[in-house]
Amino acid sequence: MRALVTGAAGLIGSNLCVELERRGHDVTGLDDFSHGSFANLVGFGGDVVSADLLDAPAWQEAVGSVDVVFHQAALTDTTVMDELRMMRANVEAFRTLLRWVAAGRARQVVYASSAGVYGDGPLPMREDAAPNPKNVYAYSKVVMEKVARDFSSAHPRIPIAGLRYFNVFGPGERFKEKSASMIWQLAQQMLQGRRPRIFEFGEQYRDFIYVKDVVEANCLAAAKKAHGAFNVATGRKTSFNEIIANLNLTLGTNLEPEYFKNPYAFYQSETLGDPSKAEREFGFAASYTTLRGIEDYLGGVKKAKVPA
Repeated sequence: MRALVTGAAGLIGSNLCVELERRGHDVTGLDDFSHGSFANLVGFGGDVVSADLLDAPAWQEAVGSVDVVFHQAALTDTTVMDELRMMRANVEAFRTLLRWVAAGRARQVVYASSAGVYGDGPLPMREDAAPNPKNVYAYSKVVMEKVARDFSSAHPRIPIAGLRYFNVFGPGERFKEKSASMIWQLAQQMLQGRRPRIFEFGEQYRDFIYVKDVVEANCLAAAKKAHGAFNVATGRKTSFNEIIANLNLTLGTNLEPEYFKNPYAFYQSETLGDPSKAEREFGFAASYTTLRGIEDYLGGVKKAKVPA
């Protein structure tokens, strides 16, 4: 298989590039390096094209034709309030990519959507729920799914699958900075010997999913030529208190949480996905619990290694 991975220097894209290459595929990465880092691609042997997706001439000839596009490129910072910037980076770049696909340059598309499309909808979140985006990032993913449906109607022979990622964590996320997972953020505090700070009283929970499971979901969706929108979730909830307990166990620390009042009226306290559609349609089921993911991710890091 010849594959194109957009957002190749980011958390999911870089892990996907490395795993696809490990499985023997011919992989080209594409990134504008505005959010990811070359450091995530050290050890990846495939070609890397440096370009903005919106600048079609800068990348289309260099990429050539592929069998599958894994579209991971996105502006994911939910605090970005510039709506035009968000919509161009996510929606218009996706349109540009799909026009290239429609011209016969790829046979299949697997793209990153988000659990953000559900907003604070009922739990567990299922694919047939009405969209309820609470920020422009989530709204951009709702529009991307509409663009994908329109593309599918016009090109029914080209499978296109949107994967609604829940709370992804794992190696390669540190370059996301403030957009990195709570697991990464709390781990950094604890490795510096500070009590981890969370909103009162740590009972909020997320459906955290390890990046290796996300990569596997992409591979399975491509192999089965999946079509439509699918949750990529564990179907299990993990509270922030549990995260801190898991981090203490893994890092060899013994730090109690420091609770403070949540200043945000719009804060979403709970996410939980129903993974049954993905399991039914292309056989995906998460292999990693949150604890096992944390151990795989941070198990080599110990408090003793942190400077005083």
